[in-house]
Amino acid sequence: MGAKGAVSPSFEDALAELETIVKGLESGKTTLEESITAYTRGMELKKICETKLRDAQSRIEKISVQPDGSIKTEAFQTE
Repeated sequence: MGAKGAVSPSFEDALAELETIVKGLESGKTTLEESITAYTRGMELKKICETKLRDAQSRIEKISVQPDGSIKTEAFQTE
């Protein structure tokens, strides 16, 4: 896939496909060429998942109630 203009799969679809690829590679029942192709696709899917997670994380806001009862929102920070 990787072609410009191609529609990126949803996070869930990319993760499901990645899990299928991993199971196939772990089975040891693929040829070397199939394994290389699957690995390459798996790396593309990994990047898609990471990008979608980063995008989602940047949209999440932490909501907290202040001592005076007011509500404050701030960007979510990872630890």
